[in-house]
Amino acid sequence: MQTSTQNNPTFECETGNYHTFCPISCVSWLYQKIEDSFFLVIGTKTCGYFLQNAMGVMIFAEPRYAMAELEEGDISAQLNDYEELKRLCLQIKKDRQPGVIFWIGTCTTEIIKMDLEGIAPKLEADIQLPIIVARANGLDYAFTQGEDTVLAAMAHRCPDTNSKHFPQDNKKSTAIDNGIIIFGSLPEPEVKQLSYELSKQNINIKGWLPSQRYSELPIIAPGDYVIGVNPFLSRTATTLMRRKKARLISAPFPIGPDGTKEWIAKICNVLDIIPEGLDEREADIWQNLEEYISLIRGKSVFFMGDNLLEISLARFLIRCGMIVYEIGIPYMDKRYQGAEIELLRKTCDQRQVKMPKIVEKPDNYNQLDRIRDLQPDLVITGMAHANPLEARGINTKWSVEFTFAQIHGFTNSKDILELITRPLRRNNGLKAISDNIYTRPTSVN
Repeated sequence: MQTSTQNNPTFECETGNYHTFCPISCVSWLYQKIEDSFFLVIGTKTCGYFLQNAMGVMIFAEPRYAMAELEEGDISAQLNDYEELKRLCLQIKKDRQPGVIFWIGTCTTEIIKMDLEGIAPKLEADIQLPIIVARANGLDYAFTQGEDTVLAAMAHRCPDTNSKHFPQDNKKSTAIDNGIIIFGSLPEPEVKQLSYELSKQNINIKGWLPSQRYSELPIIAPGDYVIGVNPFLSRTATTLMRRKKARLISAPFPIGPDGTKEWIAKICNVLDIIPEGLDEREADIWQNLEEYISLIRGKSVFFMGDNLLEISLARFLIRCGMIVYEIGIPYMDKRYQGAEIELLRKTCDQRQVKMPKIVEKPDNYNQLDRIRDLQPDLVITGMAHANPLEARGINTKWSVEFTFAQIHGFTNSKDILELITRPLRRNNGLKAISDNIYTRPTSVN
């Protein structure tokens, strides 16, 4: 019989290297989400090479992002930053006619102390086009925090009840409305799924941050309820609470049937709504997932840490019957992820398994030693370590795939398990083929 103290979360902090994508990669999904946007990444040729390779978009496709390459004259302060940026922004305005331009600062702009925040307001007034500065640079812990930086900057531009920025929105927003504002960038199918689930509980969604168009930013009044959909948005949550005086609903994130049910249930609880049919909805999804769960039940998994989704995914996989040896995570905001950590603890109690160790800023070399000793069935890791681990006979899955896959809501739980089971199914298939080829046929008398 386990005691409750056995499953109190154990946190460790190492000082390992951060083998992760650069946060400027957030441009790859945000420019598609915000349809009237243009992203100008201000950095060196290295940043340009990364974007070109990581995003894989041909120049003929004319994507809504570009590089402003810093050269020796910029770094040595021999050139006028304002005039150069004005020339580029006027060209963007003429050619692409965006509703907003995002300036994405990089490591270099931090190092040379480039005053983007000082330049932007003056240039915005000159060219009559909104300019938002977001320093989504490699000094962050995880590449997903690039979105957090952009959304936090956008939150400052969200109108309040007295705002005149968006005259087409004359409606008033009051804190007593039975509604919420949801923050976090999701593909439209996921937005529609979560909106549908909330509408079944008679919950009104006042708006999403980000919206599909800059002119449709949600009105956020003091006292309005806000809730996030991803665990890497702590900076946005803080900005909404401190600057917009919004009230944050602390809930597990809608990843997996269990997380989605708890996310909706917490919203209902805060808004004094009695949830209807949530338990039945969750049970139906678990039943539909059984074919996948049977492949991973009793298998072990090790999270090296890459995108800050690790705790949510580990909680869901433990509920599926997997053994989680370690949850590595680049950065942990215990307040913002508090409800998720509590659901992880409850899940471990229900499954009668030991709470996995949570390691912040893990040392990858030490992790490799632990992986060698534990020999997990699957390691979820960044791309840097996948091939070396595969060469040592360890099944791996790129953590970046969970960032770009649709994993939120009830019905997308299948997509998570599709990703998780793919390397296991692949190896089982290869083993079956190998057995058929190399097994000596029995003689027939």
